[in-house]
Amino acid sequence: MSSRTGKVLGLGIAATGLAHFAAPAAFEPVTNMAFADDVRNWTYRNGATELAIGLAIAARPTRKAGVAGLAVYAGWLAKRVLARR
Repeated sequence: MSSRTGKVLGLGIAATGLAHFAAPAAFEPVTNMAFADDVRNWTYRNGATELAIGLAIAARPTRKAGVAGLAVYAGWLAKRVLARR
């Protein structure tokens, strides 16, 4: 992944994480699919996680760890959604 691509991708993910705090209601329908018990709290937690992962991907020294974190996070979310079906 090029430096520019990593930075743009990472900042996009980080911005999405911040948006969880600015407009949490927009993310609640999706969050409800995996965390019906405490949707607002999990909306904020997911936003913080996406912010951290995005910043890690945006910075070259932590990019590999950020990409690994994104893969683990995506897998964990998928598992949560499938478990609720």
